[in-house]
Formats: sequence, structure tokens, C-alpha cells
Amino acid sequence: MSRIGKKAVAVPSGVTVTIEGQTVTVKGPKGQLSWTVAEEIEVKQEGAELLLTKRVDNTRAQAMWGLSRTLVANMVEGVTSGFEKTLELVGVGYRAAMKGNALSMQLGFSHEVDVPAPAGVTFAVPKQTEIKISGIDKQVVGEIASQIRRLRPPEPYKGKGVRYAGEKVRRKEGKKK
Repeated sequence: MSRIGKKAVAVPSGVTVTIEGQTVTVKGPKGQLSWTVAEEIEVKQEGAELLLTKRVDNTRAQAMWGLSRTLVANMVEGVTSGFEKTLELVGVGYRAAMKGNALSMQLGFSHEVDVPAPAGVTFAVPKQTEIKISGIDKQVVGEIASQIRRLRPPEPYKGKGVRYAGEKVRRKEGKKK
């Protein structure tokens, strides 16, 4: 039994939710997001809450119930406050800068690495070794952060590379004589 699916999604004031068939559209101060819920799940709006219930009782419906509730809750949170991921650059000469709305990084390669900002995502570089990625869609923000980290993942001997803020890198001991 899904404990997440049972919880209602609170809709704050200033956010409008439109349900057309299986498509849920959430519009708020930061923008608009829409998502099509699986056929096994029914979405109802009661006052300032969204309730998701299963139409049928099978394994797929059970799996999609909690997932759908979480995705709808993320859409509501995204259009009200948005999401942000912070990356840190660790290493001598590793730095980032903005080139227009694209991110330009020096990561120890012979060339600079440029990452264009996709629609709905903004980059900010408060310090040369810190990158802030923000947007209203949690999946897109996480995916871009993951792609940037993948350019130079932290290595275990010196810890150099791109890492999430607060990420612990397991260090290995070097060669012994």
C-alpha cells in the first residue's frame, strides 16, 4: 500500500491547477508545468488540495500511484519556489564563468567546456568554483547538474573534479614505496 499516494497535494494560493482528462497543468508565479498522469490513476481537485486515487488495483497502478503524487507535488513546488542544485569545482585551475547565458568551464582539459542553458534553466556563478543551477522543473535541473558533473567526476586520489555541494568523496590511499 502506497503511503505517499494517500497524502493529498496542497495547492497554495496563487497557483491554479487545471485537469483535462489525464493531463494536469499547474500554473504559478514562476511559470507553467504540465504532465500526463498514467491511465490507472485518477486526479481530483477538492478545494485547495489535489487527491490521487487508483482506478484499478494491480501492481502497475500501485507503482504509479506514489510516483504520480510525487511528480504532481514537485510541479506545484516548482512553480511556487523552484528548484536549485549547487555544484563545486575542486582542483587547481578549475573555474567557471558565464558567457552570455551559457556556462563556460575550465576543467583541466586543453580547451574550455561550454554548456548552453536549456529552456527554463538558469546558471549562476557566485564564485569561480561554485555553480548554481535553478529552474522550475526538478527533473531538468537535476539532469543538467548530472551532465555537468559527468564532464569531470571527482576522482578518488586527490578529490579533483566537479561535485555536488556537500557531496562526500571517498578518498583512496596513494602508492606506497
